[in-house]
Amino acid sequence: MVLDHNKVYLLLGSNMGARLQLINEAIKNINSKIGEIEERSSVYETAPWGKTDQAGFLNIAIAINTLFTPLEVLNKALEIETQLGRIREEKWGARLIDIDIIFYGNDIVNIPNQLEIPHHEMHNRKFVLEPLVEITPDLQHPVFKKSISALLNELNDQLDVTKI
Repeated sequence: MVLDHNKVYLLLGSNMGARLQLINEAIKNINSKIGEIEERSSVYETAPWGKTDQAGFLNIAIAINTLFTPLEVLNKALEIETQLGRIREEKWGARLIDIDIIFYGNDIVNIPNQLEIPHHEMHNRKFVLEPLVEITPDLQHPVFKKSISALLNELNDQLDVTKI
């Protein structure tokens, strides 16, 4: 039996501590524990979203190939966050590392209070779309049936997102 690989797009972010080092450490862990990294965007300096009275973030989008299910990817990502010191204290609060599943192939996943793929807010967030456009501009959102480029072009989010 041959198992299918699934292409998964993740967004990583950090706004505490040695931000770039934490992102690079997360990428190494993702590569060894979840799936081989195929593509990675540049690193972006981004203004905080949601809770704006905190330090800016570094964000990066990566594409991986994995044999794991969406829930397994989530659980492994949460384990990596915990290993790197993430403590969840407040929604949209400062964090050492954040790993979000943006897309899992063309799948639509909705497990209430646990996992929603495609990420339910990604189309409203410039800090997600900018790095994604860099690595996969023509990828179609399976719900909106629009490319990542089109979603970015339609976006009203004016927060600063700068490639570094």
